[in-house]
Order: sequence, then structure tokens, then C-alpha cells
Amino acid sequence: MSFAESPNRILYFCSMVFLLVSPNALKAGAKYKDLYKRPTQIPYPASNTYSDARMILGRTLFFDPRLSGSNWISCATCHNPAFSWGDGLAKGIGHGMKELNRRTPTILNLAWGELMFWDGRTESLEEQALGPVASTGEMNLPIDQLLAKISKFEGYQVLFKGAYPEEGITKDTVSKAIATFERSVVSGKAPFDRWIEGDETAISEKAKHGFTLFNEKALCSQCHSGWRFTDEGFYDIGLVGDDKGRGKILPDIETLQYAFKTPTLRNVDHRAPYMHNGSEASLKKVVDFYNKGGDVSRGSKSEHIKALMLSDEEKNALIAFLKTLTSNDAATPVTMLPR
Repeated sequence: MSFAESPNRILYFCSMVFLLVSPNALKAGAKYKDLYKRPTQIPYPASNTYSDARMILGRTLFFDPRLSGSNWISCATCHNPAFSWGDGLAKGIGHGMKELNRRTPTILNLAWGELMFWDGRTESLEEQALGPVASTGEMNLPIDQLLAKISKFEGYQVLFKGAYPEEGITKDTVSKAIATFERSVVSGKAPFDRWIEGDETAISEKAKHGFTLFNEKALCSQCHSGWRFTDEGFYDIGLVGDDKGRGKILPDIETLQYAFKTPTLRNVDHRAPYMHNGSEASLKKVVDFYNKGGDVSRGSKSEHIKALMLSDEEKNALIAFLKTLTSNDAATPVTMLPR
């Protein structure tokens, strides 16, 4: 009697199929869905409320290379919308074409962010906005020179008057305008969001399995939580290197040595390479890195970084899920630079 003709084997095969596609199996990740629902509006601080004029001014400044000492580096040079607001490089390139120490982080969905930069050294987008501009290694333009430079352009005078009519062109209004634009950079609805909202056909069964693994066996949600898939925390994940990250700012806290901010996973498959140092070339490499529990062991290493024992099938399911977080976002319009 062949396999197909064996009653016992047919019964066994059917039971396995039932386990794979039964309603209970399909809804395995349902209990986590409420944890990932998108917010309905963008938060703006009372000290820098939204207006179209402020957003347009901020967008103009963001794409203007004259905000650098060389006149060729803009904020968008490193935070390129075509690379999910990164630059596609292992490490950023700054003034004089010199390589920086860390990979460029995305500005995607930072309206909900808390501490900025990989090491959390600033507390708001307003405080963050001009840091790279003034940095000698990055855009290399002292703020007093920046203000003098853009004040010469009648077009900027008009834009600032419309955005901040009582404040003029100052360090604060420049930083507030850029922050307003950055808050408007929000990822659109992805297949994952449509699934969360009830469309069971929006993602594959493989991806649904990956979502369950993400929240359970793979331990990803311990840090990549919430609709942006980041808890805004800082962790040592066991990467090789001398960069202490948050630990350089808070040297007395052991768990923050070699610790870096948890990045968002929205549109993550458009932002290779990965990690703060660009050391992992693909999502597969990232999953392999976590599956083995990192590359180094030390006292500061997060307790969540340990060997996961994921099978190849499970790793592929996890990657399939991560790809459902990518949205097809509208192109960002670029305005003519002021003269």
C-alpha cells in the first residue's frame, strides 16, 4: 500500500494540515495585534505647533546644501528619502568626504521619539536639528555663519516671516522649522497595518508565523515594541567594537556601556546595511547575528541577547514578517531653493 493509500498516514497528514491552517493557528498572533496599532495623529509640542508654512520652511532648509560649510552637504544628503531617510552606507560621509564613526540613522517616525541620535545625546528634534550642521566632522557650518548666510536671501526672509512672523531668522526658528518638517516624515500604512486592521489577506501565512516568532521565541519585541517597533531604549547587543555609545555619556551605568538606541523597524528592508556600525549587510545577516546571541559577551550585554535556536524555516518566516512593515510612501516634494 502506498503512502497515499494508507488510512493512518492520511489521517496523520490531514491532522498536520489542520494544525497549520486551523483558525486557532491562523490567529496565533492575534493577542499581540493591539500592541501595534498606529496612532491617528502626529504629536507636535506646544512650543512649536504645526503649520504648513513651518513645514515648508523646514523642508526647504532640510534639502538646502548651503546649510554646510562646503555648500554641497544638506540634511537630505545623509537622510535621503530614497533610502528610507538614511543613506545606504555602512557609515555616514561628512565634511571633506571623511567617513564618520556610525551609520546614519533614519529620521522616519521621529515625531514620537524621545532621545535622539544613536547615543541619545539630545532630548528633542529641535535640539537635534542643528547638531550635524555645526559639527566640524559633518556639515561644518558654525551656527552664526549659517544665520548670516541664509539671512541674505530674500526668499528665506519671506519663508521665515510666514512661519515665525514675530521671531525672525534665529537659531531657534531654524531648528524649530527643521524639526517640524522631520515630524512630518511618517511611514504610511504597510501590509502589516492592513492585517492589524482586519484584512487577513494583507500578509502571508509565513509572515503571520514570523509575527508570532517576533513576539515570542525570537524575543524581538523585548526591544522592538509598539507601532514603530522601538522601545526607545539603549542596549548592548554584543557587537564587536570600541564604541561605547550611550556609555560614553553615562560611564557609571554598566548596562549602558556599548549600548545604542533601538532603531525602528518600519521600512527596514530599505535600510541596509544594519546596526549602528553598518556591520550586517542584510536582514538575513541580522537575524543570524541575533540567533547566535551576538558576537561578544561582556557584563553590559543585554539579557535578551542569547542563542535563540531558530530553524532556517523560522528565520525565513521572521524575515517575511519584517518585510510586511514596508509602506509604499508618496514621494517627498522638493521646493525651489530661495534666492
